[in-house]
Amino acid sequence: MSHPPDGPYGYGYSEPTPWASGIAVVVLVTALTATGVYAFGAALAQIHWLLAVVVNLIAVGGAAPTAWRWRYAPVTRWVIAGLGAGVLVAWLSLLLF
Repeated sequence: MSHPPDGPYGYGYSEPTPWASGIAVVVLVTALTATGVYAFGAALAQIHWLLAVVVNLIAVGGAAPTAWRWRYAPVTRWVIAGLGAGVLVAWLSLLLF
C-alpha cells in the first residue's frame, strides 16, 4: 500500500483513524450520490440512452483527476470514497433496472 505524498493537508499526523464517523460519512455520501446520479441518468436515458452514457462519462472523467489528488486528505478521503461508491452503485442500478 502506498503512503500519502507530502502536501498541504498536514500529513504525518499520528491520530488514530476515525473509522466509525468515516464509514458513516461514506454511507451517507454513497446514498446521496447514488440517488442523484441514478435520477439524472434515468431522466437522460428517457431522452436518449447514449446521451445518458456520454454525460455520465464526461462528468466522471472531469471529476476523477481532482478526486484522485484528494484521496489522502484526512477528511476528504471519506467523501471521495462515498462519491466513488455512489457512482458505481448508480451505474449498476441504471444497467440493471
